[in-house]
Amino acid sequence: MSKHAITDQESAVAAMVAKNKWGTFFGVSQKTLDNVWNALSNKDGNSIAYVTMEIGADLDVFNPVKKHLEELQITGSTNHVFNHFTKRFLHGPEKIPNYGGGLGILAGDTLKSLAEMKMPVVAVSLLYRKGYFSQLVDATIGQISTATDWSPENTPTLYHLRDPHNPEIPLQIEIPFFDRYGAVSLAYAQLWLKLEISHNLDYFVPEILLDYSIPSSPDWVQNAATHLYESRSNDAKIIQRRLLGAGVIPAIHALGFTSKVIHLNEQHGVVAILHMIAEALKEKFGDNYQHTASDEDIIQIADQVAQQVVYTIHTPVKAGHDRFEKTLFSEFSHTFCQRVLHLLAQDEEAQHMYNFTSFAMRVNRATNSVSRLHKEVTQLQFPQFASKISAITNGVHHLTWISDNRAKLYDRFSEFNNWQDDPLVFSKAGNLVDQKKFRAYFSEAWQQDTNILINYINTMLDRHRTKMHETWIDPPNFLSLCNEKDRTLQKDVFNIGFARRFSTYKRANLIFDDLDKLSTIITEANQPINFIFAGKAHPADEPGKEVIRNILSIQEELYTKTRGLAKLVFIPGYDMTIAKMMTSGVHAWLNSPKRPLEASGTSGMKSAMNGVPNISTLDGWWAEGYHDGLTGWKFGIETDIENACLSESKSQLFYKEDADAFYKLLPSILHMFYDPEAHEQYIDRCINNISLNIPIFNTHRMGAEYAQRYQVNLPKATEKHQKKLRAAYGSDEF
Repeated sequence: MSKHAITDQESAVAAMVAKNKWGTFFGVSQKTLDNVWNALSNKDGNSIAYVTMEIGADLDVFNPVKKHLEELQITGSTNHVFNHFTKRFLHGPEKIPNYGGGLGILAGDTLKSLAEMKMPVVAVSLLYRKGYFSQLVDATIGQISTATDWSPENTPTLYHLRDPHNPEIPLQIEIPFFDRYGAVSLAYAQLWLKLEISHNLDYFVPEILLDYSIPSSPDWVQNAATHLYESRSNDAKIIQRRLLGAGVIPAIHALGFTSKVIHLNEQHGVVAILHMIAEALKEKFGDNYQHTASDEDIIQIADQVAQQVVYTIHTPVKAGHDRFEKTLFSEFSHTFCQRVLHLLAQDEEAQHMYNFTSFAMRVNRATNSVSRLHKEVTQLQFPQFASKISAITNGVHHLTWISDNRAKLYDRFSEFNNWQDDPLVFSKAGNLVDQKKFRAYFSEAWQQDTNILINYINTMLDRHRTKMHETWIDPPNFLSLCNEKDRTLQKDVFNIGFARRFSTYKRANLIFDDLDKLSTIITEANQPINFIFAGKAHPADEPGKEVIRNILSIQEELYTKTRGLAKLVFIPGYDMTIAKMMTSGVHAWLNSPKRPLEASGTSGMKSAMNGVPNISTLDGWWAEGYHDGLTGWKFGIETDIENACLSESKSQLFYKEDADAFYKLLPSILHMFYDPEAHEQYIDRCINNISLNIPIFNTHRMGAEYAQRYQVNLPKATEKHQKKLRAAYGSDEF
């Protein structure tokens, strides 16, 4: 390599290093760093603080900085600082296990799109030293939860912020915690910063991660902060919610940010509103506000604070709403805090409980559901707030979830020019539906992604077979015990994929309700089929873990009854990489929740990004993405929402009714996939997904709708693009 080339590479790396008084960062220019920081520090407060319990943004599915280094063929640097960053981004760990499922991955996708759209947003979440949990799966025991070991210190895009007054030590914030007697304990959090960088490296959204697992914090704080959704006790759950909410305002102020609008991504961080109310009361009544302010004053101030809050509710399921016993909460809170909660967070069904969802619903200027159907459900659940509940249907970050092979396909056709920045261009796929070249290239890209998935599964089955004699874990797949011929999945077989959190209302095992009926359908069609499943149940969700055990227990029976035509595989350790591989590699995506308990669901959107059709009950986003059958199939009871049953009790999950509906549908799907002539109709549905669903179900469009709720002032070019996105699809316009 010439000296000139080395100099050019050094210059390219140098342009990716930026500094301020809180640290040195890599991946963006100094100009970009300054622009973002200035926008978030503006005296007018023209920015948003996005508060979320979890953020899913693993670097092995989307890492624009690493991609840029690879494109420049940079492998290192003679400069010590530059070399440190390049090695870290090219070879460092890429898992950031601070998410549990759809809520966190949605948050990550949202923040990526907001970065692409150059929105003035800062996110606040917690950093969990032991992550969520790592999943082992045993054939008999089922899911086994183990702690996740990861190293934030070595992870690219994560930075330990420094104290501007003493750069040798980490930046910390101090949070006072009161008990019912007013006694104070001090908790401390170190601040980490993750940069969510746009694919062009020209903007980023900073994510502040609060790390309470430090020696200066009390043991009870450290223990509660270690795992996402700590569930060992209700005490820990209460403490963890307070750690998030209480840290929001101090954290953004510590970095000089001035955001006036708070966006609560679910109610987990609602304690931030308590602090905002207290600050506003103190400003009006002085230090003695706790005794001076009347109940009417508190309510009046709460209404004022509400004008600074946007709230997204994500589920109608009661287990997803934080409710705490008053007597228990009083052990960890000041009497004045309890007074405010008594006024604003009373649980209408249980007088001895605080309901944090009701609190969040009460104190905001705009509440939104996450799909049109979910809006109807939420309005019925909270009729007193119905007039301010609107819909913003979820989306996914198309740059993350479109596979590399599909991306290369999209790059080949001029109809999709600029698809990385503008997902609306995919509406032009309708012009390609009859083009043989596009159909052939699409099928080729799909086969490549299927090969990747099947190779991964076959390797996994072999590995589990080999390790079964080295560990006490019994292989979670019956196929691992078979001979090589029977064990191996073939790459031309129809694959149905299912991957998400295992909770009872999602009914992961629905289609196996009547194995005899299912087996008869498959054997009569005489066509092979692979059912590929993955997902985690919350460690405290015993019914959810029972569903996993049920799926493991029927593998051999299904295989035997179908004479080997049907193979059911469970992939342990579900994460974003496995999700991306599955949603692009299967031939149809299965979703079987009890309607209307799936507020949105985003896994099926990820498959749609790759042109993969869905087979789903008409719930959540699929009620909008089904397009009268142009993009996939529906089955199951289409319950009238006003008369819908929201119970998760086993007797009211409608297994038989909805399973029978799936069985009636399956033969026609198998025929359409395997019959050469009918297969063209299958490809039609795939291309319809590209043209009809990608332009709608992306977080760029979703972010544009949120921007309207935020009421921030944006540059003309940014606002013009967002208006275009909103004009293409309005979630609340139906």
